[in-house]
Parts: sequence; C-alpha cells; structure tokens
Amino acid sequence: MISNDYRQSAGSSGPKGALLERSLESLYQVSQVLSRSLDFSTTLSEVLQVLDEAYGMNHGMISLMDIESGDLLVSALHEGPESSRPVRYRSGEGVIGTILETGKPLILPRILEDRRFLDRLGIYDVELPFIGVPIKIGQEIVGVLAAQPSDGIAVLDMHERFLQMVANLVGQSVRLARRVEDAQKELKTERDSLRRKMRGEHGFSNMVGHTRSMQMVFEQVRQVAKWTTTVLVRGESGTGKELIANAIHYNSPRANGPFIKLNCAALPDTLLESELFGHEKGAFTGAVNQRKGRFEQADGGTIFLDEIGEITPAFQAKLLRVLQEGEFERVGGTRTQRVDVRVVAATNKNLESEVREGNFREDLYYRLNVMPIQMPPLRERVEDLPELATFLVGKIGRLQGRTLAINDTAMRSLLGYDWPGNVRELENCLERASVMSEDGTIGIREINLSGIQTQSYSSSSAVSSKQVYLDDPELDERDRVIVALEQAGWVQAKAARLLGMTPRQIAYRIQTLNIKVRQL
Repeated sequence: MISNDYRQSAGSSGPKGALLERSLESLYQVSQVLSRSLDFSTTLSEVLQVLDEAYGMNHGMISLMDIESGDLLVSALHEGPESSRPVRYRSGEGVIGTILETGKPLILPRILEDRRFLDRLGIYDVELPFIGVPIKIGQEIVGVLAAQPSDGIAVLDMHERFLQMVANLVGQSVRLARRVEDAQKELKTERDSLRRKMRGEHGFSNMVGHTRSMQMVFEQVRQVAKWTTTVLVRGESGTGKELIANAIHYNSPRANGPFIKLNCAALPDTLLESELFGHEKGAFTGAVNQRKGRFEQADGGTIFLDEIGEITPAFQAKLLRVLQEGEFERVGGTRTQRVDVRVVAATNKNLESEVREGNFREDLYYRLNVMPIQMPPLRERVEDLPELATFLVGKIGRLQGRTLAINDTAMRSLLGYDWPGNVRELENCLERASVMSEDGTIGIREINLSGIQTQSYSSSSAVSSKQVYLDDPELDERDRVIVALEQAGWVQAKAARLLGMTPRQIAYRIQTLNIKVRQL
C-alpha cells in the first residue's frame, strides 16, 4: 500500500514527484522479476539489479533465514565479491542482526558512525546512508533487505518506505517458494517410498522357483539387468513374462527412471503409432493437443512392449527404426525426436515360424532377439507348484487383510492339474478358492468350487509320461528319486530297491529334497 506521503508527493512536482514516479516504475519491474521464476539464486539478484539501475539504490543485499540454525544467510548481493562460504548473521549481531532481532526498519544517515556496523561484506561506502528493512511473512521475519541510497539524506524516509514495499513483494515470493519446496519434498518422499516398494516387490528374493529351468531364468535376469541390452521374454500366456520385465527394470541402473508398458495387441496400427510415438496438434481428427508417446515418456528408463508378435508388418518397419537408431517423428510432425530407452519385449508366438511365413520382419526379429529369456510353462516345473501356491496364497491373504493357508489335500489336488493357463490360472484359482473359504483355510472343497478339473499328478519335464531311465545323465538327484518313485508306483520300498538304497535312505532323500509324496 502506498503511504499518504507518497500520495501527496504524486501531486507535486520537483524531486519528490520524480522519485515517486521512479519508485512506481521500479516496483512494477520488481513484481515482474519475482513472477518470472522461483529460482531465488537468479531472481533475487535481478531484484537488486532493478533497485540499482531503475531506482538508484546501490550495494543491495538480501539475506534470508536459515530455518535450521535461525541465522540470516546472505542470499543475494549486488556488486559484491563472490564467496565460496556464505556470510551469516545471528540475531542481534551487527546492523543486519539488529533488524532481525527488533523486526523494525533501520536508517543510518552515515553508516560509519554506527558502532554496530561490522562491514563483513566489504562493499559499503561508509560515508553514505544505509537502510535496512525486515522481510516478513505475516508477523514472521524471514529475512532482511538492505541498500545504500546515493542521493543524500533528504528523502531517506521515502527510500525506507519504498524498500518496505519491495520487502513485502519478496516476502510473498518467499512464502510461495516455501510452499513449492514443501510440496516437492513431499512428492520426493512419496516417490522414494514407491521406488523402495517396487524394488522390494520385484526383487530377486520374491522370484519363486527352484527347478533347474527357473533358476536359469533367474540367473539370466540377474546378468542382463545390469546392462542396456534389448531383452525378448518368450513363453506361453500366464507364465509371468511381465514379472520378468519388472524384475529387469527395477534391478537395473535405470530403476530410478520411468517404466512404461504397452500391450501391442490391444491397439490397431493407426492408434499404436500415436500411442508409441505421440502426435502433433491437429495431426488427425481429435488431436486437439500435442501428445508425447510412450517412447518419449520412457526416455532414460525402460519400455515394455507386450505381445510384440501381434504388430503388423507395416508397423514393424517404423518400430525397427526407433529400436536401431533411438529416433522417430511424432504423427503429423517433421522434427526428429531422440530418446534413450531400454526395450524389453514379450511374446507367446513362435517368431521363427512367423519369420519363415513372412509375417514378421527378419531384421526386427534379430533386433529384438538379442537376449532371449524363455519362460517354462507351469506343467514343466510342477515341483515349484507347492512353493508357488504358498506364495500366492500369502499374497492374496495380504490383499484380503487376513491370514490364508492351504492344506495338503488341496495342494495334492493342484498337483493333479495341467494348468494350461499357467501361473495366471493358478492365481485366479486360488483367489476364487479363498473367496469360498470362511475360516481362511483352502481345502479340497474350495479348490473344487473354484472350477478346475483335477486329473492325475502331472509330472515335470524330467519325469514325463514317456520312458525315462534312471541312469539318464541329464537327471539330477531329485529328478532321479522322482523317476524311481513314479516307476515304483510311489511305493518307497520298491523305489529304494530300484536306486540301490535302503528304505531309510530314500525316506531321508525324500525329506531333504522336499519331494511331495503322492498317496495313490
């Protein structure tokens, strides 16, 4: 608010009238500077430059409160020496500290005559006046604004009121900056918490499976996660290809970057191009704004392209360019966009046969198939099913907010099913069964109510329906015991004779190798 003295000066001619016009123009310029940016290191220096060039206040200085220590730190200085260490003032210390302590403006007609003057900055003309005013947010003092007028002491009161107006504008900017900083800290804390949660959920410790095929998958993921190599995850639907993509990203150096996913089979070519590469405003009907595509969103991170085998040959050429060169144009645009993106793709198709039949470009196949990871179907790693089912039951229980368990009878029932839908079907079955369980225990009744038709025990790839010999060098110790048990009709004494063991020895092997014994 402009004081009465300023209003009276506005109607008069002479030095005071000219000073008023100068002050109004300077206030306008200060407000423009403060509205341009929240980068105080630049903005506050520009404010002091306006005070010097537009108003005639020299050696401007703004010091702001350090919240942790309660001291004033010099945040901006006009025409002063650069220092690697910030100059600070405690409350009551020197002229600046006095303004902080009292919360009132201070006018010194000749700065040399005041004993409180410490001259720590070494910039002031000791023969000139000095004016300092507090910067406030409401009643809270958050800093000090000080400068030296160069036109004598006749109008020091007008200079002091002018500096108070500037200090009020700076105070409002400080308040806004604090709010923005608090919001940014809150967002950063939430972001870091989510990152820790995602890394925990997709860490190697949460990857279930002890069969040879799954251990090979886990080792491949550990190795490839460290690099930027393109990965092609292959396997039937429901085997967990997306979980592998998550594990690769969140255990890679790009874990702090974005992880963008897209199911390529869900969109036709026209929409797929816009979705992946973005579009310019007016590129087609409905494109009312410019839009970044998934590749731009994933810049610096990872993009997961699921069902990559479903894209048409016409679109494959466009995808090949961005995979090879890291560049593309938005739909309707001419400017080339460049991105740094790691690609993880997945498919349940036999891409080799698709290439032979001309449905999939050979060059794109080789560009994607740099590091293939083959996910085995659940029926080929049935030994993992008990551990996997236990893990999924625990996960479902946490989502339902209760403790769930599955008994041995139900587990044997699950072992007697071929699981064409793989792990996804198993999880859906267990979730349906959990809904039917009133006491938190999943038994054979709940499994039957879930809708699956169990059959005889499905054997692993090592113990299949075809003839397997006990002296097969491909069998490890666990598989060899299972083969013997299968051939003996799961009678342990007979299996022991086949293996040249005693009944006690095979019982010990069954226990230590965690083999689930079937009751026939």
